[in-house]
Amino acid sequence: MFKKSTLLTLVLMLMLTLALAACGGKEETKEPAPETPAAETPATEEEPATDEPAKPDSLTMWVNDEEMQLQAYKDIAAKYEEERGITVNITPFSMLDQVDALSLDGPAGLGPDLFFHPHDRMGSIFLQGLAAELEVTEEQLAGYPEGAVQALSFEGTQYGIPAVIETYGLFYNTDLIPEAPETMDDLLAIAKELTDASKDEYGFLMEATNFYFTYPFLAGPGGYVFGRDAEGGYDIEDIGLGNAGAVQGGELIQSWFTDGLIPQGISGDVMNGLFRDGKVGAVVTGPWSIPDYVADLGDKLKVTTLPKIDGKNLSSFSGVKGWFVSEYSDHKYWATDLALFITNATNGEHYFNVAGEIPARTDVTIDDELRNGILAQAEFAEPMPNVAEMSQVWTPMGDALQFISAGENVAEVLEEAVEQIKEQIALTAGN
Repeated sequence: MFKKSTLLTLVLMLMLTLALAACGGKEETKEPAPETPAAETPATEEEPATDEPAKPDSLTMWVNDEEMQLQAYKDIAAKYEEERGITVNITPFSMLDQVDALSLDGPAGLGPDLFFHPHDRMGSIFLQGLAAELEVTEEQLAGYPEGAVQALSFEGTQYGIPAVIETYGLFYNTDLIPEAPETMDDLLAIAKELTDASKDEYGFLMEATNFYFTYPFLAGPGGYVFGRDAEGGYDIEDIGLGNAGAVQGGELIQSWFTDGLIPQGISGDVMNGLFRDGKVGAVVTGPWSIPDYVADLGDKLKVTTLPKIDGKNLSSFSGVKGWFVSEYSDHKYWATDLALFITNATNGEHYFNVAGEIPARTDVTIDDELRNGILAQAEFAEPMPNVAEMSQVWTPMGDALQFISAGENVAEVLEEAVEQIKEQIALTAGN
């Protein structure tokens, strides 16, 4: 037994010796590691040292076909061309037609690198896959209002760069109303004093059957369009346009008609004409009306926040118009760079000075008393919901306001409008 054990031990020792010798051979033939780290290896032309892609020869923008907006962006684009060495081609194109055109032109390679649109169609833009996801940092977005940035995002992803913010306020003629009315009661008292419908004279007018303008008066007492879910997104099954607060607001709106303060069938054109003729004390409208109003009223024109109800400021709808990078663009990096450049503080101020629209910037000072009145109201404004389902809200609510102005039961009318909205949303989802 001893001899067998000794022999086994010798065999095991011999195998171990051979294994160690084999390992030693591999170490002797191993190539030495390079002394220069890969990060220090000079970059070649084929392998750029940065993530910045090669510059394209040109980029194309679809700019809303308003004369002064076009002029402002031509000025700004010229600066971009000078600083970046990239030609910017500007195509005049109504912003309301751009999405439909891009859905056709984009896949064919005929669309722009940048297109311009209001935020309330974000849902439609997202569902059609027309806008690229933007790779932007918090630092790059630091100069834009948080609400404007959120308005151009969808489901947590940023799709647009804010360019313009707008809402509406109370415009008044100091010849008729020397001091801005602070509350709705103050405004209604003035309206009753100044209104003489037989002479087309009114203390207060607004497009009171237009849901965009009447929303604050429905929301003030507690109405809302869509509720919010736990993550802060819109809960489209929770519609608050028929609740007790909305009914209270609807009854207030109805009283303007039943008391003869606002005539049936009031339109924006009629309201603007009478106000410019000096026959109306105050109107509710937005900054787009300022040039025409100033031409007729001059220094008599003032702008302030909407009147308070129950001591609370009213939340007007706000709109954000911004720049989107087309999903079909071959130059998404540089298109994003262009969008950030044309909306920076310096260029935002130039755009305001030329086009008169309020830039979506927190770092631009506007030396304009009238537009600062709009900015004061913007502090209390809320962005229109940017989900696709919002498109199903406008017509039922517009119809409801027509019925309300005609004296029909407010609660029943709003309840029916909400049911129509739900049916249209369900129908659209089914299709």
